[in-house]
This record gives sequence, structure tokens and C-alpha cells, in this order.
Amino acid sequence: MTSIITNQTATQNKFEKLKAEKDGLAVKSELDHFAQIGWEAINETDRDHRLKWLGIFFRPVTPGKFMMRLRLPGGIISSQQMQVLGEIVQRYGEDGNADITTRQNLQLRGIRIEDVPDIFRRLQVVEMTSVQSGMDNVRNITASPVAGLDAEELIDVRELVQQVQDMITGNGEGNPEFTNLPRKFNIAIEGGRDNSVHAEINDIAFVPAYKVANGSEPQLGFNVVVGGFFSAKRCEAAIPMNVWVAPAEVVALCRAILEVYRDHGLRANRQKARLMWLIDEWGLDKFRAAVEQQLGYALTPAVAKDEMDWEKRDHIGVYRQKQPGLNYVGLHVPVGRLFAADMFELARLAEVYGNSEMRLTVEQNVIIPNVPDSRLEAFLQEPLLQAFSIDPSPLVRSLVSCTGAQFCNFALIETKNRALALARALDAEVELTRPVRMHWTGCPNSCGQPQVADIGLMGTKARKDGKAVDGVDLYMGGKVGKDAHLGTCAQKGVACDDLQPFLRDLLIQQFDAKPRE
Repeated sequence: MTSIITNQTATQNKFEKLKAEKDGLAVKSELDHFAQIGWEAINETDRDHRLKWLGIFFRPVTPGKFMMRLRLPGGIISSQQMQVLGEIVQRYGEDGNADITTRQNLQLRGIRIEDVPDIFRRLQVVEMTSVQSGMDNVRNITASPVAGLDAEELIDVRELVQQVQDMITGNGEGNPEFTNLPRKFNIAIEGGRDNSVHAEINDIAFVPAYKVANGSEPQLGFNVVVGGFFSAKRCEAAIPMNVWVAPAEVVALCRAILEVYRDHGLRANRQKARLMWLIDEWGLDKFRAAVEQQLGYALTPAVAKDEMDWEKRDHIGVYRQKQPGLNYVGLHVPVGRLFAADMFELARLAEVYGNSEMRLTVEQNVIIPNVPDSRLEAFLQEPLLQAFSIDPSPLVRSLVSCTGAQFCNFALIETKNRALALARALDAEVELTRPVRMHWTGCPNSCGQPQVADIGLMGTKARKDGKAVDGVDLYMGGKVGKDAHLGTCAQKGVACDDLQPFLRDLLIQQFDAKPRE
């Protein structure tokens, strides 16, 4: 790995240089020192960049108040873990909260650098980690949020997801093998039929498929798609790799693809450093051959049909589990934002009514599983369900939003609060005749994934009355679930002040909504 990266020194950008100077994980041993000297005295490269290898993000819009991104493989979290996270953000008062992300993860806000060593110790006690969750590392690994619960699922992927995370992160301690990728990297493993992971937007996604050979019993495994990503420069859906793997091969294939990408991915221009750019340059056949060489054996060609043949579910509401007498309950969390009191209450509900487990979804919601029939009625009467409804209004129900300018310096506009207020206003104005998914993102980095929405709104600056104002570019046509595809930009520069009547008319004209009397 080192020789390949060294050979590119003539064209190294500043990020490649800082990685060559010191591995991001190196700051792990310096945390106590950073806590003593305070955020303003930390070397800027360490503070602004290398701390991201530990999941700690300096935010210029809230100086001194860091964001911490965890790793929650498959979005699974226990009551004890949620309680600890709630205690962490509670100490920061109004500055402290947690956001559920579009990768089934949690980001904590308000974190002070002087508290980080203690926070890390507390996370270790409850077997949580934030290592390698930022910069040029593999992000949180996503899976069906009802893995092991859904009677119709094909493969329970929870163990596979954990194995992939452990391989990449060295069992949560940090793994230098994968701390110097050309750019960020996303992996998803789907075991159900409804594409709950949005396979098409991942660098690697595993999709259930049956292999039939020589008249033997069908063998269940995965077709593999590669190269999906969003960036400011380009957005692409993942393409078939022409590979089928048995579950036992998933971890090895992830490793081999990551090694090929690490050693050969483009590094000179960060806008062209994602996996798809390497596939474009090499061609799929050469890429596949390089992965086979890394593995040391030939891969099985993909089967003709995968099993993702359902429309996507959002899991909000009450559903029977495969386990007799048990239910999972999906709670809608408006734009994914949690405060300490919410976190404590979710932890309590999961412990009292379930088995102390929760699941996070890519739609930024929470599922509490394993609620017995005998406890379900009492559970549904709990006060928290007034705020985290099992039956929210339609546009609010499907709303997704990135962090926005309140906390993120990349965002061009505020998103979460604006998105929620607008969705509520539109739900009061029109009656939908079919579901409409609305996604907001504050900038072209597309953390809010507007390209997968029926209506996607990307923050920009617009002109109104000769002045620059907050605005959005409108994306339309995104489709999730079976036959998923990305939407495209339909209109640029709509002023946010004009969005309510604009979207009202759009919903009526394009989505058959009916004006309320």
C-alpha cells in the first residue's frame, strides 16, 4: 500500500499529504493531551481532520462544540447504550442532542474536547465505538432494520454486518489497513425483499439471490452491486459486478474490494476518488479480475434474478414479528432529532416493553422490537408516542433531512427545522392520494439524499427581488425499493420563501394531491 501511495506524491492533494505525514488513528494516543490543552491549542490538521478518524468532528459553525459520529452496525442499539449516549449529551444542555442519520447511525452534538477521553471510556464499557467513522474510511454498515424479526426475510444479516465492521475496524479498536482509502466508502447488506438499505447508493451492496446449479437445491446468497455514490461533482447508481457470493464469502469479498480500491483508487483529484471512478477507468472486467486476484480464487457469476421484489417499507406502525406473540413498533422521529430526555425515554420503553433493544432506520426513525401482545396496548398509550407517532401525517412521515446549516459548515441553508415546518404546513393544505417522499439536503454533498426522493430539495442560494436568498434546487423522479433509480434536477434556484405555494402546486399537479377544504 505504501509504495503505491508514495508513487503519487507528485500529484498529492492536501489530504493525501496529511495522511502520508501521520495516520489518522495516531491521534488516539493524544486525546488526553488534547483534553488538557483545549480545542484552540490543538494542531489545526489534527483538530480539523485527523480527529475525524476517531469520529470526532470540529465544526466551525459551533467552535468548541464537536460532533461525534458513532458506529452502529445495522442500526442496532441497546437500552443501556442509548442511556449512556443520553447522559453524554445531557451534560451540554441546549447544545447537546443526537441526530439519527441516513446510515442508521447516531451523531452526538455539543461534545467538548476536554470530555472526550471520559466519553471514550464510557463507550468502551457498553461496547460502542466511533472509530473510523469519518474522512477516508468505511462508513456505518447498513442492513434491514428488521433483520431477525421479519417473517418474510431471506437472510438474517446481523452477524455478517458485525463481522464486516470488525474486519474493517479491528474489532472497534482501529485498523490501519483501512484508514487510508482514497475517499469515504459505503457498504450495505440486505437480507429482506424491499431494498431497505438503498443498495443502489452504496459502493458495495449485497442483494439476496438464489443460485441454482446442476439440479441441486437452490442456494441462497447475494448478488453484488458496486460503485454507487453521491458527491458534489457526480451521482451514480451502483452497477452489477456480475458476482454471486454465499454468505460465508461476504467478509472476504469486502476485504478484497477495499484492498483493490485502497491500492489502486484515484487519489490526485478528490472529486474523482470514489470507487466508481476507478471502475470507469479500468472497466468492470479488469476491476473484477483484480478483486479475484486479491482473493486468490475465481468468483461465481451473478444469477439472473435477485429477490428484492417488494416496494419499500418504512416500518412505521405496529407489525407482527416472525417470533410468535411478539411485535415490532416503528416510531416516527421528526427529522431524526433526539434530545437527552427522548433518549432516556426510548431506552426505558425498550427495556420495559421489549428486550432492551432498538433499531434505527435509514429514514431516521426508531423501531422497538419484541413487544409482547399482552404489553402492546399499554405501550401504545405511552406519552412519548404523542411526539414519536406510529401514524404521522403523510409528508411528515416520509420526510428525511440532513443536519443543515444549524450545525454543518458545508450546508448552504438550514434544513431540519425548515423541512419539518413546511411538511406540516403542506399536510394541512393538501390531502395526498399516494405516498410522496420528500428529502432535504443542505448542499451538493447530498447527505440528505435528494436523488432517491419523489421530491428532493438541495440547498443553494437563489435570487429574489435582486437579492441573494436561501433557496433550493428541485430534484424529482427518485425511486426506492424494487426497480430503484436516481432522480434528476428538475428546476434550479427556488427561493425558500416561495416553497410552500410552489410545492403545494407541485403536489396537486404532479402527485394527484387534493386541496383540503
